[in-house]
Amino acid sequence: MILAWMGAALIGLSLGLLGSGGSILTVPVLVYLVGEETKLAITESLAIVGSISLFGMLPYARKGLVNWPRFAWFGVPGLLGTTLGASLSQHMTGSLQLTIFAVVMLLAAFMMFRPGAKEQPEPGHCSPGFTALQGLGVGLLTGVVGVGGGFLIIPALVLLGKLPMKYAVGTSLAIITLNSYSGFAKHVAQAQEPLHWPLILIFAAIGIAGSWLGSRLGQKVSNTALRKGFAAFLVVMGAYVLGMNAPKILHASPVHQPAPTISSTMNR
Repeated sequence: MILAWMGAALIGLSLGLLGSGGSILTVPVLVYLVGEETKLAITESLAIVGSISLFGMLPYARKGLVNWPRFAWFGVPGLLGTTLGASLSQHMTGSLQLTIFAVVMLLAAFMMFRPGAKEQPEPGHCSPGFTALQGLGVGLLTGVVGVGGGFLIIPALVLLGKLPMKYAVGTSLAIITLNSYSGFAKHVAQAQEPLHWPLILIFAAIGIAGSWLGSRLGQKVSNTALRKGFAAFLVVMGAYVLGMNAPKILHASPVHQPAPTISSTMNR
């Protein structure tokens, strides 16, 4: 389990540095390092990421670096999207969810590799309706594949919403907290297996410590270097998850036969 605990620290480190990436890491760590069943891992990841993001957001809020109007316009429609996404996930196999997850990873990597526009020192104007539409889309993704969506929220807030990076990180953490906890509540209501609460608590505690360290390191490392390094990691991780699960979708069993699960494949 040592690799799993290291993964938990990396989850928090990523959230502390970039205000994103924790959810991208959590599901693969729980599935491939801990051995959790995919749907259970998705539910547990929402609780873990939500808790880390909540504690990570507090220092930004104390410094006035959370844009609360943008949080409201982005976050509240995200609740609706999360509820819809969680309902849709009931009709998907774990392999399909992870395939979608991998594709989104690669898309996020592309967005992070792209050079961003020169940031303004203070928040620029962004239409509330456009902000709400972004929140709805990210919330939908959160519910379907169990991600907080920070790797999409940050580019949306910075590139589309004209929000400086120093505000975008704190605002992203607040939105991730809201999306993750709402998605977790919906998944728990649908869950057929008991959650592993000791695992959730340990991962959250290690991740919170990593987030604290990440926020300190983030003051000494350039945002450009962080974004490109994380984007490279997303490419590797996304390609791996896609390679593991896309063949299962392409060679799916007939409807009357149960599709193979991640855990059954790993135990062969």
